[in-house]
Amino acid sequence: MSQTKKIILGLDPGLADTGFGVIAKLGSHLSFIDAGSIRTAKSQNFIDRLVIIHRTVDQLIKKYRPDLIGVEKLYFAKNVKTALDVGQARGVTLLAIAQNHKDMVEFTPLQIKQTIAANGQATKKQVGLMVKTILCLRQVPRPDDAADALAAAITAAFFNKKLA
Repeated sequence: MSQTKKIILGLDPGLADTGFGVIAKLGSHLSFIDAGSIRTAKSQNFIDRLVIIHRTVDQLIKKYRPDLIGVEKLYFAKNVKTALDVGQARGVTLLAIAQNHKDMVEFTPLQIKQTIAANGQATKKQVGLMVKTILCLRQVPRPDDAADALAAAITAAFFNKKLA
């Protein structure tokens, strides 16, 4: 039986920075394709920031045509306004996924940290170092949101039965 390469897009939604990471899975081997951050400025109108996030996620989906998208869930925030803003950014991200009819899985930060670093309390630095190791990269992906998005993609690759 021949194996087919699967493309996985990971997303770490946020209003100021929405991280994205794209990997390929062939059998049990994972490889890096791309990563970065969708940045919006505080000085921009709130609605315009949401439009930028939605449009860019839509463009990423169209460019890479992922077989699966892994999205980090918002599970806790100390600041209610921040949580609401991130929730709205997450909402336009999910809308882009739905409009493109893509399969999606969601993971809490705890699930991602446990998968990537075998420790639910892992720091961002530890997650970044493990992403670097798993994907055989020369350096830790920057910014942190990109490393987190790659971690979401890796978690999706490990736990989605459609990719097994």
